Amino acid sequence: MSDKLPKVSIAVVGVVIAQIGGFIWWTAQQASTISNLEETVSILTVENNATDRTNLIRDVEQNKENIEEMIDILAEFYEDMQDGDNEIWADIDMMNEDMGGMASHMMEIIKLQSRVGILEKTVEFTRNDGM
Repeated sequence: MSDKLPKVSIAVVGVVIAQIGGFIWWTAQQASTISNLEETVSILTVENNATDRTNLIRDVEQNKENIEEMIDILAEFYEDMQDGDNEIWADIDMMNEDMGGMASHMMEIIKLQSRVGILEKTVEFTRNDGM
């Protein structure tokens, strides 16, 4: 019976066992490396999230300051517009007063011309009538 079994040398069995052991050791090393990389990724993710949160807070604060500055500029611009509007209305009122005064002067001139015309006609009539 023992004649039918193949004869394998102890060296071949030792090499196969060494290869299997090496493969097991290499697989364990790969698992350890993967585990370390997963831990590193986890740490970097947490740090990245913290950095993103910090940047977000900084950006929100900067935008808040920018908005407040724009509101101040718009308020100042609005006040300047109101001052300009007030000046324009004052000028319009002054022009209306001037036009009203000019219109009343024109009416007085027309009345005076009318009186002068009547007086001229009266003098002409009186000269023609012989008085």
